[in-house]
Amino acid sequence: MISKKTFLNKKIIITGHTGFKGSWLTLWLHKLGARVIGISKDIPTKPSHFTSLGISKYIKSYKMDINNTSKLIKIFKKHKPDFVFHLAAQSIVSKSYINPLETWRTNLMGTLNILESLRSIKNNCAAVIITSDKAYKNLEISRGYKENDLLGGIDPYGASKSAAEIVIQSHIKSFFLKNKNNVKISVARAGNVIGGGDWSKNRLVPDCMRSCLQSKKVLIRNPNSTRPWQHVLEVINGYLILALNLKRKQKFHGEAFNFGPNLRTNKKVKDVVNKMKKNWDRLIWKKIKTKNFFENKLLQLDSSKSKEKLQWKSVLTFDETIELTVDWYKNFFEKKDSTMRKSLIQIKQYENKIRSLK
Repeated sequence: MISKKTFLNKKIIITGHTGFKGSWLTLWLHKLGARVIGISKDIPTKPSHFTSLGISKYIKSYKMDINNTSKLIKIFKKHKPDFVFHLAAQSIVSKSYINPLETWRTNLMGTLNILESLRSIKNNCAAVIITSDKAYKNLEISRGYKENDLLGGIDPYGASKSAAEIVIQSHIKSFFLKNKNNVKISVARAGNVIGGGDWSKNRLVPDCMRSCLQSKKVLIRNPNSTRPWQHVLEVINGYLILALNLKRKQKFHGEAFNFGPNLRTNKKVKDVVNKMKKNWDRLIWKKIKTKNFFENKLLQLDSSKSKEKLQWKSVLTFDETIELTVDWYKNFFEKKDSTMRKSLIQIKQYENKIRSLK
């Protein structure tokens, strides 16, 4: 359980703070009393969770590309962050086929620029760099991938994340030697994250929720694909716990950690859609036959290392994950609670669930 005093008044840089996961992380850290400094080149979607939260007035934001190396280094030197969470990425697989150059530039070179910025500061700092489950060389095996399994994403997105991990390890071994540096770095790998506030195109949940609003059928490419469906708050809780442990313990420097759901929550796409339909009967879907790019049919994580070393675990059931997600979107469309209030309520619900299991 994350206590408020842990991040109180801590200076925290979040890249990609206007995105889906970034906006939830920004909100949670603001709730915990942190001094958040956000870096994003734009607001990636419309609508936007970040915009509808109205949280920009409570934090410091820089609108810039993380590939602007000199400006990025100046920001790091100016703010001297206690923690860094690097989430900025081109994270849509289908978009990586349309614009692979942008994907590689953002995911690989952007990460290198973060590492160089960390190298420029003299204060103590714990940095969590987020990559992806798609960084693994996926053989579509029945067991979950462990942190020491081979990397090697197939699509441009997955490959760019694999390459970023090579750069991360190279920099750690070259410039952030254990026991001799002020900066400690860990890698976090998560899977298929869902939840309220995701408005990305070509992603299952927001596509379904938009279709509900527009009373249209949602088109499903591969209903039999199996994914690890996990609520965004589960993953962000993992990032926060990892950052705290990294700050306190040298042994986590250079380590990677998986944050995936229980394997029993791995479900086919069609199971997720049908469960959402039970929570919101306006949802109608149909399968389409055409598919223009490769998609993994089976990909799952083994998070036993995070459970053992960080005492982190996924606490939400599959049903609870879907219920929280659909409830957020229904509230948004029906304009009941404000986005800020509803999102804070869901963070509180999640915190209460953690307490109930202790």
